[in-house]
Amino acid sequence: MGLFNVSCLIANPQDRTRSARAPKVRVDTGSELTWIKQKHLEKIGVEPEEKKLRLITADGGEIVRSIGFAIIRVGEEITIDEVVFAQKSDFQRLGTRALEGMNLKVDLRNKKLIGAGPIAAAGNVIQIANGGKR
Repeated sequence: MGLFNVSCLIANPQDRTRSARAPKVRVDTGSELTWIKQKHLEKIGVEPEEKKLRLITADGGEIVRSIGFAIIRVGEEITIDEVVFAQKSDFQRLGTRALEGMNLKVDLRNKKLIGAGPIAAAGNVIQIANGGKR
């Protein structure tokens, strides 16, 4: 579901000095993947991988798109993820994997992204920290 737009900074993971602003990226909790216009990815030297994805569109059609790897930043939050090389007819989308990677959640009432709070650690971390005592 497209909710609202944010601006993202997209960077090449092999050379972080190569980055581009991707304006009007739709926060889309109905999309697992993040879609960034091909022109932005090419501008910063993100190369498509040999892997191509077959994707189902909202109307039930099937499309094929290239993917690559990029650093995604929204405000102060950052992650690295696979990104879809969006074509001219595709919307830019910030998908759920990137949201989880940045530990962000959607505030529907205010139409903005907010911190999701502390991340649960594995149970054995507490045991080790306490010398094995509960």
